[in-house]
Amino acid sequence: MELIGSNISFKYPSAKKYILKDIDIYLDNTKITGLVGDSGSGKSTLCKILSGYIPKFEGRVTLNGEELPKKEFCPVQLIYQHPEKVMNPKWKMSAVLDESWVPDDALLEDFGIQKSWMTRFPQELSGGELQRFSVIRALNPKTKFIIADEMTTMLDAITQVQILDSVLKIVKQRNMGFLIVSHDMDLVNTICDDVIYLKDINKI
Repeated sequence: MELIGSNISFKYPSAKKYILKDIDIYLDNTKITGLVGDSGSGKSTLCKILSGYIPKFEGRVTLNGEELPKKEFCPVQLIYQHPEKVMNPKWKMSAVLDESWVPDDALLEDFGIQKSWMTRFPQELSGGELQRFSVIRALNPKTKFIIADEMTTMLDAITQVQILDSVLKIVKQRNMGFLIVSHDMDLVNTICDDVIYLKDINKI
């Protein structure tokens, strides 16, 4: 399974300069890959392009040779650093989760999700609790690639380990691709098979 970005360039409408220029990036499901770069260098923008959240850009993104679907479920799922920004505050957590899929009790337990949380609204849970939902939403059975954009930065050390261990277990079980963006080089060097430095592939 290959996720390939070819000649990707992008600038925001209000900007004069490109933030990404002529980027070629190759990812496959046999390796856990880290993406490293300075703050503001365009890592999050590249992640959004690779997962279909930014549809208008120069270049091409393909999964196994085909472009990402625009209306159907996207097999490349992005996990954000701030889960509260991608959840409807008017929905209870059961609806937030069911919007993607219905995981079994064993998987909910693996991620430390308590059943009592299902009747709460997002603002009634902590950042760590919300991120557990955000991650498990992304692990829909149709998902082929996970892109984690600083997904554990705001969490305490114990929660970081718990969530990463659970994700890595599923990634390996399902032979999924996994791209993790992080400033924590110890983390990247520990779990990643390969590391891409954005400055090395961004031709701005």
